[in-house]
Amino acid sequence: MTTAKDLVSDDGAWVNRKVWTDQAIYELEKKAIFAKAWLFLGHESQIRSPGDFVQAFMCETPIILARGFDDKIHASINSCSHRGLPVCRADSGNTKRFVCPYHNWSYTVAGELKTIPQESEVTHKPDKSLLGLKQVPRVESWRGMIFGSFNEDVESLEDYLGDMRFYLDAFFLRFPAGIEFMGAPHRWLINANWKLPMENQLGDVNHGAFLHGALIPREAQDQIEAIGYSCVTEPGGHGATFRLMPDETAASEIAWGLEGMGGIFGGAEVQEYLLEVQARAAERVGDIRARMKGLTYGIYPNLSFLWSNTSFKVSHPRGPGQVEYWSWAVVPADAPDHIKKILRTNYSSFFGPGGILEQEDSEAWTQQYIGSNIDFADDRPYYYGLGLGDEKPHPELPGLVSATANEYYGRAFYTRWRQAIEAVEART
Repeated sequence: MTTAKDLVSDDGAWVNRKVWTDQAIYELEKKAIFAKAWLFLGHESQIRSPGDFVQAFMCETPIILARGFDDKIHASINSCSHRGLPVCRADSGNTKRFVCPYHNWSYTVAGELKTIPQESEVTHKPDKSLLGLKQVPRVESWRGMIFGSFNEDVESLEDYLGDMRFYLDAFFLRFPAGIEFMGAPHRWLINANWKLPMENQLGDVNHGAFLHGALIPREAQDQIEAIGYSCVTEPGGHGATFRLMPDETAASEIAWGLEGMGGIFGGAEVQEYLLEVQARAAERVGDIRARMKGLTYGIYPNLSFLWSNTSFKVSHPRGPGQVEYWSWAVVPADAPDHIKKILRTNYSSFFGPGGILEQEDSEAWTQQYIGSNIDFADDRPYYYGLGLGDEKPHPELPGLVSATANEYYGRAFYTRWRQAIEAVEART
């Protein structure tokens, strides 16, 4: 019998191809990871008012994320307690009730069962307080980012994020009112394993000049190699990759948004707004974080963030061989509406489902999945050992830090993955 130790080496440098293809391993992932970890559900900007809701997923379980009329955030499994149908069919909106189309059982946005039409025709009335939508037992928000967990005993969200908060705040706290998610997510299916997009966004920035050579010049890659850092935070499995611009670098070379399409072609007003944000960055996030130009971030197990293209992405698994990828555009919450609209193009031009870089990445992940599933190759695991041991503490940055070519981001992710699988194996 194949065990987690057979799949990932002790140092994380060797990973068996079955990790991405085996159905039995995927079933273990559901129990070991998606039933235990904090999973991203949405952002508070999507549910500002009582009655607002959006749909989400936790692994393959459909979730309604809503703001109740108690002004609290609720996460309910989208499945009627009577016969299991989804009670919410819209992707987002505002409502007072969710109604099952089969027998018209009616639920509040907080998930409480309010009416059973057939109840008037029977003598023995059911206890409706026991028949509400099943609730996600733990829901917490940090910087407006809402996470849920099926694990009642999971650590607090702040502790779960750990040192990754330092790197996320380099972006979130740049803006006086924080960020907001702009519009509904793009959603599309990729014939690949859910971990492949996640792994890419954790820190694999050195493929840019090769896979994306038509748009990313060698000079840009040279800059990443010269001043780029890859960091894995505590707890492991989270990662941040960024450029740390030298002291005295001009604000125009650092400011978030200026290197995107919106910043380049948006006109003087947009550029002045972005430069003003950068001018206040040091007092808001400190000197070292003010000089950060982020590249890719990852939050274990399946949330990613692209800094320059301002997109949060979730890899929702649909079995071992398919992922439903959700992608949101992110903008500063207090920017004028017309500037938000322009800045949204930083995202849509490259990393929406029609963006050229997104298409190239998706094709690579699809081919990687195919390569993981071919016959007679199980004895040839993939090598994640580039830079093994190069990662070191940094005097000003939390976590272990190294050059961007170091694949420690992958080793740390699959080491944490292995530990989670081993914990489930020990109980079975």
